[in-house]
Amino acid sequence: MIRPIPLYLLTLALFVSLVSGIAFGQKTHTFAIASGQFLYDGKPTQIHAGEMHYARVPQPYWRHRLKMLKAMGLNTVATYVFWNFHNPAPGVWDFKSDNHNLAEFVKTAQQEGLFVMLRPGPYACAEWEFGGYPWWLQKNKDLVIRTNNKPFLDSCRVYIGKLAEQVKSLQVSQGGPIIMVQAENEFGSYVAQRKDIPLEEHKQYNRAIRQMLTEAGFTGPFFTSDGSNLFEGGSLPGVLPTANGEGSVDNLKKAVDAYHDGKGPYMVAEFYPGWLDHWAEPFTRIGPESIAKQTEIYLKNGVSFNLYMAHGGTNFGFTAGANYNDEHDIQPDITSYDYDAPVSEAGWATPKYTVIRELLKKYATYSIPEVPANLPVITLPPIALTKTVDLTDIKKGVKPVTNDKPLSFEDLNQGHGYVLYSRRFTQPTQGTLKIEGLRDFVTVYVNGKKVGELNRIEKQYELPIDIPFNSTLELLVENMGRINYGANINQNTKGIISPVIINDQEITGDWQMSRLPFSEVPDLGKFTAKPAKAGRPTLYGGTFEVKQTGDVFLNMSDWGKGIVFVNGHNLGRFWNVGPQQTLYVPGCWLKPGQNTILIFDQLNPTVLQAVKTVDAPILDRLKES
Repeated sequence: MIRPIPLYLLTLALFVSLVSGIAFGQKTHTFAIASGQFLYDGKPTQIHAGEMHYARVPQPYWRHRLKMLKAMGLNTVATYVFWNFHNPAPGVWDFKSDNHNLAEFVKTAQQEGLFVMLRPGPYACAEWEFGGYPWWLQKNKDLVIRTNNKPFLDSCRVYIGKLAEQVKSLQVSQGGPIIMVQAENEFGSYVAQRKDIPLEEHKQYNRAIRQMLTEAGFTGPFFTSDGSNLFEGGSLPGVLPTANGEGSVDNLKKAVDAYHDGKGPYMVAEFYPGWLDHWAEPFTRIGPESIAKQTEIYLKNGVSFNLYMAHGGTNFGFTAGANYNDEHDIQPDITSYDYDAPVSEAGWATPKYTVIRELLKKYATYSIPEVPANLPVITLPPIALTKTVDLTDIKKGVKPVTNDKPLSFEDLNQGHGYVLYSRRFTQPTQGTLKIEGLRDFVTVYVNGKKVGELNRIEKQYELPIDIPFNSTLELLVENMGRINYGANINQNTKGIISPVIINDQEITGDWQMSRLPFSEVPDLGKFTAKPAKAGRPTLYGGTFEVKQTGDVFLNMSDWGKGIVFVNGHNLGRFWNVGPQQTLYVPGCWLKPGQNTILIFDQLNPTVLQAVKTVDAPILDRLKES
């Protein structure tokens, strides 16, 4: 006998259906690579993407930045996922707090009418600390990153599984906006850099990552991303190869055809409208005219592209990575990730934005909305710094680690920030101090007085030193960011990683190491204020009033080198060598009424009473020598 369904059950079923529809984007769709084309619901589709990393943008600003991308004429946002951003310590995962909420970012992109290209790594590069790897992987001496190494692959499997739990339900086949997933990243470059590893070993690793993504629930389509001359090492069978930085359509098609059954689709997964920037090197500018010309070449020839970056954002805290070359053992990236991108660090439309928007209005087959207004920018009267505390007082509250020889950050179980190494000398010692294993910048003190600096950037590893009888040598060492690209990515321990030498003799015995990670803003209320002294590492604290919030640029050009916290947020590093002379304070991190600021200046060349603000960033001013 067929019984009528009770009304309350029909109502419940309708409610569940509506909620499910909202949760999964109302309707499922298809996205495929077939017949040499991208097909969305079976219709040929060209991808006009822009890269934006949710980890580099405060969560309250996500929607504004995504609206900016949409109004530029883009239909897709691409984002890396940084493993270390979500997994800061073994067994500790964060996919929910603030801008860690990847799923919310993906949903917001969908609400703004954008597809999503997901770039999960596990290696990202991206001028991000350690290329996205957790620093603590290096504590396992049996683990070898980015290789066909079981401990490493086991760790990757855990990460990919945790990631999939967050976003696999947001793939286009389930009603979400994720249309494609990248398998590894720029692996062809690494194969070329690591010729000491057999090609088949490299390929076994690459295939293993692709298999993990599938087993975790990612259905693709998948793509790889490499220079067009590096597909041999980076491509995978059945996976679309895309070419980074390839301006020639003929070269692009030739490379893709060779590794994709003689057909497309053809895509440049990293089209560079700007470029990365290092401390103490000129800021890179690329004119809008050349970008407009290249964009139109892609549009005329039906080539899909991803602007890297469309909006760069900021390397807040200790998230900036580093490069290296023959002249510099390390090239730390600046705090700003403005990248000379079409959408500036503060979310402003640039001339480059305008020319790309006009081209896409001409070629795109979909409507393009109006450009959102800029978010408010404010300036403040000079912010008075009313309390100063010497780092020596902070050190007194830290229990030191004692060892016969200096220990690395990793051996001290510290990922970032600073370590103060100290040792008392019972006999007078003078000569040449050598720290060839310095990682990365050290300020040297004898009995509290600064006697010099060493740094890995300029390959400065030694200086003359005179240590009197019964005196203390102190070495304040800063980790300036782990290398994120190149063969040396597997040599990324920090601190002092080799013997400290004076006059060719190793200095051993009773090294005291005080950990200063600055993972949280120091509470200066615990310390008695003392007059600051030039040349001493000093913390400055103060408060300031805000009537109406808005973005702020702190002018740090009069300061030395260090970090700044505002309302507990670590804004990142400053260094007067430039080219960056300001720090960006998002207005969403301010509040009407009283706000707090703390500046740690590790060099402290001049004692200052206040910090000033300006109404625009200064990113291209090198310090005059």
